[in-house]
Amino acid sequence: MLVIGYGNAGRGDDGLGPAFAERILAAGVQDCAVDIDYQLTVDHALQVAGASTVVFVDAMIGVEGPFRFSPVRADKAADLTSHSLQPEAVLTLAEMLYDAAPEAFVLGIAGASFGEVAEGLSGPARRNLGQAEAFFLDWVRARPATTGAVMTDA
Repeated sequence: MLVIGYGNAGRGDDGLGPAFAERILAAGVQDCAVDIDYQLTVDHALQVAGASTVVFVDAMIGVEGPFRFSPVRADKAADLTSHSLQPEAVLTLAEMLYDAAPEAFVLGIAGASFGEVAEGLSGPARRNLGQAEAFFLDWVRARPATTGAVMTDA
């Protein structure tokens, strides 16, 4: 399994993705590689192609509840021309370039404070982060065991 937490930690709650990834890295989840980045780029397609399951984690605005967890698929209509990509575009590149189609999910964690230059998460974002982490760890425990993943850091 590969977890990619992305976002800008210097923009308040936009740092939820990296904060989540850091927690999963510290938890030492077995058979789970972790990547922390500012944004998704074409370079992530190779990582995604080597994984059986990918979870893209980012902050979200307007999420009902503390987080949203949903499947995501490659989308041939996804914008592949930008320096910053959406999960669907990364999956499309992994499929086109490496003939890989891993099981994939987006974990969007609700934030409350975006845009301002500020280090750290708001109180609501920290609570939502804790709930998303608990959900994810339960979800991983309920999944069949896999082998072959290597733990990485940012």
